[in-house]
Amino acid sequence: MAGLESMIVEDKQQSQKTVDREKTCPLLLRVFCSTGRHHSSNEYNHGSVPSNELQIYTWMDATLRELTTLVRDVNPETRRKGTYFDFAIVYPDRGSVYRMREIGVTCSGQKGADDTKTLAHAKFTIGDYLDINITPPNRLPPRGGRPRPY
Repeated sequence: MAGLESMIVEDKQQSQKTVDREKTCPLLLRVFCSTGRHHSSNEYNHGSVPSNELQIYTWMDATLRELTTLVRDVNPETRRKGTYFDFAIVYPDRGSVYRMREIGVTCSGQKGADDTKTLAHAKFTIGDYLDINITPPNRLPPRGGRPRPY
C-alpha cells in the first residue's frame, strides 16, 4: 500500500447566509402572475413586460413559501387550499432577449420540497423578474407539483 495516497474530501455545502433585515436594504422584486400558464418569454422582450405587475420589497433570503404568502395577501382567489404556485425566473440572455427558468413549486396548505428555497439559492440576480403560474385546486398541478397516484 505504499503507492496509496490519502485524499481529503471536502463537503461543498452552500453556507446559508442570513440577511440582517434591519440593516440590509431590501430589493424591488417585480413579479408577474398568471393563471394556468407562465407568461411567454416574448412578453418580456424589447423592454416590455406583462401588464399585471406586482411589486414586492424583499431580500435575497426570501423563501418561495414567503413569496407565496405575499402573493396570497394581495390576491384573494389564490388563498384556497391546494392552489399551486409555479415559480420561474425571467432573465436577460443577449441584448433584449429574455429567457425563463423554473425554480420551484409551492402549494397552499401543503408543505413541499421547494418551500425553503431562497432567491439566492435559485441564483436570482437583482434586475431579474419573477413569473408565477398560479394553478387553482380544481385544475391539474404544474409539472412536478403533485406526486402521481400510481
